[in-house]
Amino acid sequence: MAPKVLGRALVTAKWLSEAVRAGQVGTSLRVLDASWYPPEERNARQEFKERHIPGASFFDIEECRDQSSPYDFMLPSESHFADYVGRLGVSNDTHVVVYDGNELGTFHAPRAWWMFRAFGHKEVSVLNGGFKNWVEEGHPVTAEVSQPAPAIFKAKLNTALLKTFEEMMQNVGTLRFQVVDSRPEAQFQGTKLDQGLESGHIPGAVNIPFHSFLTETGHEKSIEEIQEIFRENKVDLSKPLAATCRRGVTACHIALAAYLCGKRDVAVYDGSWSEWFHRAPPRYKVSE
Repeated sequence: MAPKVLGRALVTAKWLSEAVRAGQVGTSLRVLDASWYPPEERNARQEFKERHIPGASFFDIEECRDQSSPYDFMLPSESHFADYVGRLGVSNDTHVVVYDGNELGTFHAPRAWWMFRAFGHKEVSVLNGGFKNWVEEGHPVTAEVSQPAPAIFKAKLNTALLKTFEEMMQNVGTLRFQVVDSRPEAQFQGTKLDQGLESGHIPGAVNIPFHSFLTETGHEKSIEEIQEIFRENKVDLSKPLAATCRRGVTACHIALAAYLCGKRDVAVYDGSWSEWFHRAPPRYKVSE
C-alpha cells in the first residue's frame, strides 16, 4: 500500500479499524456503507441498521441519483449530490471511506467512490475487501446509528470522468478512446439475458469482467496483476479509456483498477447497456 501515491484509493481494514478505535470517525473521516441489493433478495438499509462499521452512515444509491431518468443509478445534479452528502456529514475536507456488504467483497462501493470523484472530491477510498472481510477479520460492528452533524459540500462535476450516450455513439466511428465492458462474458457476448434485457455490447468494446480484478477473498489484486490483466486484453493505460457495464456500477471497478495503476482519468459511461440498448440503432448492438 502506498496511500500518498494512490491518493488513498484503497484503505485496509486494519487501517480503518485503528482509525475507528482511535475515535477518528467524525468531521475529518466519514465511513459510508454503499450497499445495494435487488429488493427481492436483501434489504441493504435493514442490514445496515442491524450491523455496520462503528460510526458509519448509510449511503443510499437509490436516493443519491437522478430520479427523473428512466435509467437506474444515473448521476444526480451537483446540488442534489452536495445536499445529500452534506447531510451525511461530508465536507470538501473530509476523507470518505466507502464499503459494501456484497459477498464478493466489493460491488457497489467503487460506484460511490467514482461518484465522489466525479463531483470533484479527492480524498475518497474504498475499503479493500469490503464488509465481508471486515467481519471475517474480527473488526468491530455495531447496530448503533450515528447522527453526523451536517456539513457543507460544494460539488463540481468533472465531465472528463463521464461519458454520455452521444459521446459513445461518436466514438464507434472515431475510436478516439478505448472502451472496456465489465459485465460477465455471457452478457457481453449476448448469449444470456442481462437482468431481463437482451444483451450484447457496444462495437469495439473489450470485455474484462469486473471480478477479474478481485482475489478469491474479495480483495483487490496487486498492481502488477491488474496491469497484466489490462495488458492481456490489449488495453493501453497510456491512452484514453472509458468503462461501461449494465448500469454504470461495475464499470467503476475498471476505473478503480486503472486508478491503482496510476491512470486517474478513466471515464464511466453512466447510462451503460441500459441506455445503449434502448437508444442505439440495431447495427450498434453486437451480439452472438
